[in-house]
Amino acid sequence: MITIYTDGSCLTNPGNGGWAAIINDNNEKKIISGNEKNTTNNRMELLAPINALRGINPGTKIKIYTDSQYVKRGITEWINIWLNNNWKTSKKEDVKNKDLWIELYNLTKLLNIQWIWIKAHDGNPFNEEVDLLAKRAASSN
Repeated sequence: MITIYTDGSCLTNPGNGGWAAIINDNNEKKIISGNEKNTTNNRMELLAPINALRGINPGTKIKIYTDSQYVKRGITEWINIWLNNNWKTSKKEDVKNKDLWIELYNLTKLLNIQWIWIKAHDGNPFNEEVDLLAKRAASSN
């Protein structure tokens, strides 16, 4: 079982952003992060799990912890509606960040993922750490 904590951050929204993930695989901890200029917080929230899932073998059991309802509900609830509605929202508008949603969806199809929402800044050590890493990545632009 792989456990992943993800977070994204923007100094201003839009603005310089950063993402980070902490990947625990059999008690081996790996930290990844990155940043972009002129982006949004939601794009950074999506890039964290996308980058964490790249290269994981098909069929692997994974728990992903995120404090983003946008990511959790998007990939577990809204994605199927968007697919059926040709990437339109219930208001018939284009889905924002479609490129990243498609990438995340394609990465998740072959994995066994349990998505878990956790409250931000509620004392979970891994969530607090990944939050700091994402903010640090955003400020290094």
